[in-house]
Amino acid sequence: MNTETTDIVLVTDCNSQSVLFLDYIHQKTGCRVSALNPQERFLMPEGRRALVLLDGDHVNEKDLLVWNTRAEENKAIILSAFNVRDNKQVMELLIGIHLRGVFYRQDNLELICKGIVKLLEGELWISRPLSAMLIDFYRRQQVNTYRPVCGLTRRELEIVTLLVSGASNTEIAEKLFVSEHTVKSHLYNLFRKINVHNRIQATNWARQNLGTIPVMASRYANGRR
Repeated sequence: MNTETTDIVLVTDCNSQSVLFLDYIHQKTGCRVSALNPQERFLMPEGRRALVLLDGDHVNEKDLLVWNTRAEENKAIILSAFNVRDNKQVMELLIGIHLRGVFYRQDNLELICKGIVKLLEGELWISRPLSAMLIDFYRRQQVNTYRPVCGLTRRELEIVTLLVSGASNTEIAEKLFVSEHTVKSHLYNLFRKINVHNRIQATNWARQNLGTIPVMASRYANGRR
């Protein structure tokens, strides 16, 4: 682990506690540390890599998707979540965000620093209970592959898949080469068929019925405890 070229970025509602938290991490890891508000612009220095800690209490869905896009475009960015309530919240995050590590509210500073070091060494950092949940999820996904798709058309399946990934109506239209009006029509029919009223409900329905896979690297079995 080369700490001289590594940044640790805390994305949260910055306050005195976050400063103390970063000071502790800096002392334990030797990495350069900084804090950003969720909407603040992030400039990735060339030749460096960054471990980004996303506060599960203060980063909304839109900002999470922005960070996920940044990480997809720049492989030097490693995303993790901290201050997470429970595994239910983690599974919701994993629907659209590629997380390599998860830190819970009850984790002490020593454990968090241990996890940070593992992440910077290229490993995953997730608990054994979460590993078990992911394994079960993948098994159910394989079973769901053979189930009927509830009368959805191929286009509606494409749209619900993009919906789960967090794509906006504009982005769906661009990917499928249709108008936004057409997308809205498909969404109306889709919501009616699966008996939901909004995008979040549709995402949850897809996860339960179509086996939508959380965005987690396949080496989830390398748990931390």
